Amino acid sequence: MLAATRLRFPHARRAVVAHLPPRPPSSRLAIAPFSRCVAPGGTIAGTRSFAASATSRDDGGANAASRRPAEDEGDQSAIPADELTSVGSHEKAHEHAVISTFDLFSIGVGPSSSHTVGPMRAGKIFIGDLDHLGLLEKVKTVKITLYGSLAATGKGHHTPQAILLGLEGSDPETIDTGTIPSRYASILDNKTLLLGGRHHITYDMDRDMVWRWDQVLRTHPNGMRFSAFGEDGELLATNEYFSVGGGFVVNEKTKVDENLFYKGVDKSVVHGARLHQTHNSEPGPGEAPPAPDSIQPPYPFVSGDSLLALTKKHNMTIAQIVYDNELHFGYSHEDIHEKLMRIWSVMDGCIRTGVSSAEEKLPGRLGLRRRAPMLYRRLMRGFYPGLASPDLQQLGAGQSMDAGRIDAPDGFAAHSGSAPLENGNGFGGRISASRPTRVIGTLDHPVTPMPPRKTMIPAMDFLSCYAIAVNEVNASGGRIVTSPTNGAAGVIPAVLKYIVEFVSDDPERSVVTFLLTAAAVGMLFKRGSTISAAEGGCQAEVGVACSMASAGFAACMGASPETVLQAAEIGIEHNLGLTCDPIDGLVQVPCIERNSLGAVKAVTAAQLSMASQNVYSVTLDEAIEAMRLTAADMSVKYKETSLSGLARTVKIPLTVPAC
Repeated sequence: MLAATRLRFPHARRAVVAHLPPRPPSSRLAIAPFSRCVAPGGTIAGTRSFAASATSRDDGGANAASRRPAEDEGDQSAIPADELTSVGSHEKAHEHAVISTFDLFSIGVGPSSSHTVGPMRAGKIFIGDLDHLGLLEKVKTVKITLYGSLAATGKGHHTPQAILLGLEGSDPETIDTGTIPSRYASILDNKTLLLGGRHHITYDMDRDMVWRWDQVLRTHPNGMRFSAFGEDGELLATNEYFSVGGGFVVNEKTKVDENLFYKGVDKSVVHGARLHQTHNSEPGPGEAPPAPDSIQPPYPFVSGDSLLALTKKHNMTIAQIVYDNELHFGYSHEDIHEKLMRIWSVMDGCIRTGVSSAEEKLPGRLGLRRRAPMLYRRLMRGFYPGLASPDLQQLGAGQSMDAGRIDAPDGFAAHSGSAPLENGNGFGGRISASRPTRVIGTLDHPVTPMPPRKTMIPAMDFLSCYAIAVNEVNASGGRIVTSPTNGAAGVIPAVLKYIVEFVSDDPERSVVTFLLTAAAVGMLFKRGSTISAAEGGCQAEVGVACSMASAGFAACMGASPETVLQAAEIGIEHNLGLTCDPIDGLVQVPCIERNSLGAVKAVTAAQLSMASQNVYSVTLDEAIEAMRLTAADMSVKYKETSLSGLARTVKIPLTVPAC
């Protein structure tokens, strides 16, 4: 349990919204100083004010964020959103990059790791602290203030749902994803919240949740403040949390023992090595080696160069380095294997769910059509039994087919003249008869038009299908593996699935090698730059995932550690500057397709590195630093705020809802 100092009490200098009755949207809520918190209906003291409520944003979605609310003169801890230029400052203070693989890869819920998973964890931590301090039963209402990117795109990222269900005691890894919509609707309709799963309070969304998309707290753009009030409107406790990407949550005053290094909500069950991490540098010439530190991992690394030096010094692969560090975190050999297989099982299950979904559209105003089931059927060769369409044959072992021929989409196949084909799985299929080809263009021209052709390029076709499947599940709020974020959760599973199905002759060993190697690269980005789109744009999500997957692919192909890190560098170098401008604040466009391209790019980067024979000009460390500088220079409009780019130019509803 955390000490009581994690919560700030009424004698602190910071003001919060008083417990007041609802006002019209045009009015502003007054702030009472801590010495004069007022009860409902009481006299209002003080001169500070917040924006009225969530109702100040209409149903126009995230694009409405461009309409700035009334200025908040009194919140001294907040600054204008465009004045926060530091990137990764919460990470730089820590001396090495090593965290647990199972904190970097964690099972959660879509659609966002920073806007859904992190806020849900923060809500549960806050309630756990109130309960530990004996304050939970005294709470009559809770005020929630969202800042920066959390406020700008929180509606489309399900941030309100996540926080409220976290306050009710739910955890991202175990929550039943199918119950989220109904539970959230019940809270809104009944205006009640069951804190910690047992204490009923009144909760009015319009009054008790404040959206400050024009301001950020100084630590991170994804800031949130929770304040609990008692019977007479007195402030019981308040705390601020920051969702720094990948589902990690930190606190301004207790960064180290908060969730910077791990994602649990109860420290009493966490191994001490995951909470308190230090780093002893290598001894200099003539110096005696330091005494073994029971706290630090056996192979701490702070950069790609130091990681490479460790592999050379100890004659180990990157995966072996990470594996031995996991043993230090209190896991047994059986634990590590079981957890890695569990992560892969959820990833694989997510792909299966995506390609077999019967739903036609994703949730949200875009009306985006699901494409993974159609893409999977068009590939004709299914790896999941029973998913082949009746109109498309499912090929079994020993069968072959002209790689240049793909049947027409559903509804266009000509069934007359086609003969049934018995495939290896016992399912009958049909091959469509050929039909006339429509050629667009003038035939009597010196440049004759090209007839339409369809080709099957297995790597790109399957990689794209797998990645799109995962991100469609994520966009619908399904079970997902944060890897390293939810917005980029399709890249790593797609590449690993391709290795397992098409490349590897030992799938389990490939899964272990891939995930551990990718985790090492993810750790370097988490420490050296950021994995939060609110800090660095999409280069911090899809870019980092592409780099991690590139390294994992190269490792599974038996590449040397130096080549593996070169693959990671190529993966991020060609994603530098990638912006995050989700349309309508939803993790759909361009996010879903971007994962598909990230997966293809990851394999290409690995192939380039292996063909280069360790001849390269840019190191991974230099690329990570370049990403950090790019993130610092990037406008806040392109950092998950939906204020510019595609979010501004694309009209809703979409003219082409399958884009």
